[in-house]
Amino acid sequence: MKQSELEKKLLSPSKNSQLEKFGKTITFMCLSLIVLVVAMILIFVAQKGLSTFFVDGINPISFLTGTEWQPSVKDANGQPYMGALPMITGSFIVTILSALLATPFAIGAAIFMTEISPKYGAKILQPAIELLVGIPSVVYGFIGLQVVVPFVRGLAGGTGFGILSGVFVLFVMILPTVTFMTVDSLKAVPRHYKEASLAMGATRWQTIWRVVLNAARPGIFTAIVFGMARAFGEALAIQMVVGNSAVLPTSLTTPASTLTSVLTMGIGNTIMGTVQNNVLWSLALVLLMMSLAFNSVIKLITREGKRNYER
Repeated sequence: MKQSELEKKLLSPSKNSQLEKFGKTITFMCLSLIVLVVAMILIFVAQKGLSTFFVDGINPISFLTGTEWQPSVKDANGQPYMGALPMITGSFIVTILSALLATPFAIGAAIFMTEISPKYGAKILQPAIELLVGIPSVVYGFIGLQVVVPFVRGLAGGTGFGILSGVFVLFVMILPTVTFMTVDSLKAVPRHYKEASLAMGATRWQTIWRVVLNAARPGIFTAIVFGMARAFGEALAIQMVVGNSAVLPTSLTTPASTLTSVLTMGIGNTIMGTVQNNVLWSLALVLLMMSLAFNSVIKLITREGKRNYER
């Protein structure tokens, strides 16, 4: 009898209302904390990055289009050489080439794991790809330094350090991300799409090529953009193999630099508040803006995918 009365008290409307209010309050506080942290990061990086232009008087156009990077050296007008174009160009070239190289392998592996042989794909291929996710960036950098750089040196000559070495390293690093997101996209395709295609006389490959991949196209594009965002923000591994030369890349085998490589090398060697330090924060601001651009593209692709499914 006592137990029944206790259960009634616990399950009473007033008790449920209090628990619901408590849960909403905790949830709202957690969401507010996340939004506050993100906002503070954006404000802090923007404040530091814009100091180069509003406090130090550096021309933003010259900063984005200049080709010489020597913040400690001044020209005839007393302005330091702060051209970020070589790093921006290097980041985009490495990102785009690594994504182009990883996409066919990722789509092929995803098709094998979902459509061709799900049993062996789950037993053999999936664990092998999962191992790539757990390898630290510094290990990828060491492998690139000891294996990829000598390979490129023997293949194309030169020092081996450059865009091509960075592409090979980033290709392996973003492959698991693109593969697993592509797998999820292929699995999300409704089963009756494939059944209808096969019932109409299409072959297995025709169904995969014209139906499954076409239906999963928004998810595949999202996976590719996620991989590009991962490659664009990678710092340690690319720093160890790209050569870290702040000049416009003239070929895939000459030393170059990226936004992240210059940031990791220079941020610890400058004094807070100086022009040399502020310009590095400006590079960080450019990197942050590109990350936001990648996220915007992902949201746009996801929105278009939902519209296609609704149609």
